[in-house]
Amino acid sequence: MTATPAATAAATDSPDTAITATATATAEPEFVRSAAVLATSTGEDYRVDIRAGRHHLTADEPASAGGGDTATTPVGLLLSALGSCTAITLRMYAQRKQWPLETVRVHLGYEKGPDRTARITRRIDLVGGLDEAQRARLLDIAERTPVTLAVTGATPVVAARSKGADRA
Repeated sequence: MTATPAATAAATDSPDTAITATATATAEPEFVRSAAVLATSTGEDYRVDIRAGRHHLTADEPASAGGGDTATTPVGLLLSALGSCTAITLRMYAQRKQWPLETVRVHLGYEKGPDRTARITRRIDLVGGLDEAQRARLLDIAERTPVTLAVTGATPVVAARSKGADRA
């Protein structure tokens, strides 16, 4: 499926619906959607229902921030995405190389600095009979996983035109 940014913006609200627009001849690069999520907030609380393909998730804020503490926070979801992408990528690479990687543990923290800056800390534990060169290679690969690159600024967030946002 190939779509221009304008065609992507015209897609339905459903992450399950395929985009079936024909690419137009423009100087803009063509993008292919590889994932889509719909996050919906209704009511006065902070709970958000999330649909990612056929999977359902929720997010909320802790009671101390005015939420109901019914689910992880959006930052918790971000860290979950980063940790799972890191673990999956390293597992795939080790399997392809037939390296003896038994377990990958990714410890993540979101820290706020005194000047309102923030950072994410990540510690990766690799369990198995790996030699130092294999460990070093896996840690190097961890710096270039898709979610790592998105979080570190290599992926822009582009505004798409709203499709009937006023409707009920």
